[in-house]
Amino acid sequence: MKHKGKATSFDIAHYAGVSQSTVSRALRNSPLVNEETRRKVHEVAAKLNYKVDKNASNLRTQQSSTLALLLFEDPTTDESQINPFFLSMLGSITRACSKEGYDLLVSFQSSSQDWRADYEDSHRADGIILLGYGDYLDYQSRLQQLLEQDTKFVCWGAKVDGRPDLTVSCDNYGGGQLAAQHLIDQKRTDCAFIGDASHHSPEFFARYQGFKDTFQAKGIQLNERKIANAISTEDSGYHATKSLIANNVHFNALFAASDLIAIGAIRALQEAGIAVPNDVRVVGFDNIPAASYVSPALTTVQQNTTLAGQMLVSNLLSLIRGETVESTLLPPNLIVRNT
Repeated sequence: MKHKGKATSFDIAHYAGVSQSTVSRALRNSPLVNEETRRKVHEVAAKLNYKVDKNASNLRTQQSSTLALLLFEDPTTDESQINPFFLSMLGSITRACSKEGYDLLVSFQSSSQDWRADYEDSHRADGIILLGYGDYLDYQSRLQQLLEQDTKFVCWGAKVDGRPDLTVSCDNYGGGQLAAQHLIDQKRTDCAFIGDASHHSPEFFARYQGFKDTFQAKGIQLNERKIANAISTEDSGYHATKSLIANNVHFNALFAASDLIAIGAIRALQEAGIAVPNDVRVVGFDNIPAASYVSPALTTVQQNTTLAGQMLVSNLLSLIRGETVESTLLPPNLIVRNT
């Protein structure tokens, strides 16, 4: 296949034996084009070394070919730090966007009161991904506003009232069950929980509920005195655990709502002369990279960040194309290490 000069979509249409409009749809991976035709168009485009002119395409479609990611995080003393779990998610989301021909605009939660105006109406982004912990009750009304504005958006973790299809989540309840069953198998049933067991943090609360219900099914009641509130930072886990120790609260196992909390808890236990795992077994949640490097290596419930990022991007693009999307609940996996 020989071609002089810079190839155009009309050249691809000629060699592929289809219309120029079909070429445009095929290069956007539109579901209106069948797989065989789409593959043929992509093959011809590759042979002609054709590059999509995104600026021209965007002017025609009034789309930016960009997705916005708004990151919510619990406050930290060092604003240069980002929860490693969300860094893993960010990497997966970025790769998924790239495979779909989209750019990713990343921003922290801002004081703006109209996210749709900031991103979709201004054509800075075609849709929004909401990612993070934070206080769910603080931004629940913002989610409702996005619904009322018919904004294209998806959330990681926190449910959107009345629209479960807008959420991609790990089975947090099932993850709590895995943690509890592991400790029961280890004959460690005098347990503490470190995290936010309230509706302010629905993901942490679901982990706690799965944990508690599994013990109750075995006839074991968790002691509320052994629950300490913490946000997802090492410092918070450290101080929450120290408070339990200072109040002479005894336990032989600890379930932390996140790995960062668990790492802080291990440091507090070790400083108090409490051996991990001999005196207290510890289970975290997330399986961040540091979990395998702390000493002792942390047993944790793994969330599949690779699949999660792919599903967030895939579901959002389906919404943008007007396709039906179903809620996505990803299974957790217990990673047993040394704690």
